[in-house]
This record gives sequence, C-alpha cells and structure tokens, in this order.
Amino acid sequence: MHSPTLIAGIALAGIALAGCGSTSTDTNSPTATAGKTGAQVEVGNTINYGSFGTTAEIDCADGKSLNVGGSNNTLTVKGSCASVNIGGADNKITFEKIDKELSVVGLNNTITYKGEPKVNNLGSGNTLNKA
Repeated sequence: MHSPTLIAGIALAGIALAGCGSTSTDTNSPTATAGKTGAQVEVGNTINYGSFGTTAEIDCADGKSLNVGGSNNTLTVKGSCASVNIGGADNKITFEKIDKELSVVGLNNTITYKGEPKVNNLGSGNTLNKA
C-alpha cells in the first residue's frame, strides 16, 4: 500500500504542474485514485501518475498531458498525449502517441512512442525509441 505522504506529494506536484501543455477540452473537477496500480491525480487536463513496481494502463484521451514519477513501473499509455514529463527510474513506458513534447529527466527509463514531439532527454541512461 502506498503511504499517504506519497499520495499527498503526488497531489501537490499535480497542482503545481496542472495544465502544462495540455490541449484537451476536458475540464472536469480534479480527481484522485490510489490502489494496487499506483496513484493517479488528475488536475485540469494533466494526469499525474506515481507508483513503484506496478503495471498499469493510463489514458491521455485526446490531448491530456501526463507527468510520471516513481520507479520500476510498466505503463501503457493510450490516446494522444499533448506533453509528457517522466521522472523516476527504471520505468518501461509505451505511448500510443505524443503530440508536442517528451521530457525525460529520470534514470534508466525505456520509452517507446509514436508522433513527432520535441524530445528532451535530460536524465541518464534513458532509452527513447520512436516506433
């Protein structure tokens, strides 16, 4: 089970990064879920996901932005993400499509993506594969 401190930290990060580069027209109220597949906080049109050692599916729908933290996760991201920021380490993430920007600041992440985003690989030991 994830600690309340982790979930609160993710929520605060989500509030700080809310809406960064999002193009979705979905303006629902903030939502938060936490369970065996990690913690996901959605603020505005930005999804903030954080976990350790999980396998999960995330849906960017049509233009939401995504921030990922944590380590040793295997994630499949459906839909078309506007902008993506990845921290953490040893994550394996496959994206259906990224439109604007992909920034990876973590360590030893393996990212597979489609689309023509601007790519910023600022971390160390990351592998970025354009499918």
